[in-house]
Amino acid sequence: MDDEELVDQKKYLEERCKPQCVKSLYEYEKCVKRVENDDTGHKHCTGQYFDYWSCIDKCVAAKLFKELK
Repeated sequence: MDDEELVDQKKYLEERCKPQCVKSLYEYEKCVKRVENDDTGHKHCTGQYFDYWSCIDKCVAAKLFKELK
């Protein structure tokens, strides 16, 4: 085994992909502001949250498998 420390490439690639998903992040943040005063607890931003992470996952998947040994 090599003595070099292993780095989680997925986390690194997620950070690099975030700028490509700004539109989804903006939509999520707009939703959060819209529902923050909801006292009923019925409103949520789950869809926007998953849209944002789906965008990041698609970006990462294209690059991650090239990095795996």
